Amino acid sequence: MEDTVQGPPIAPRRVRLGSLLRQLRLAAGLTQVDLARRLGQPQSYVSKCECGERRLDVFELEEFCRHCGITLVGFVTKLEEASPESR
Repeated sequence: MEDTVQGPPIAPRRVRLGSLLRQLRLAAGLTQVDLARRLGQPQSYVSKCECGERRLDVFELEEFCRHCGITLVGFVTKLEEASPESR
């Protein structure tokens, strides 16, 4: 039997954020590799952002959004709309 090390569970709100990042990237017609190149990052950076393993600061998030064709304000609006607290 193989031992695997897993980190702590990812908070639901980080999963929601990552899911929305993925949706926006796909809507922009970009692969993870395409977006990573635009961001000057490895593909794993985009993957980790989308699955909630990596936190983004506001400037990284703004750049991510810009390359996906949405403003930071537009992204935050969508994020709030996806929040269970807004329902």
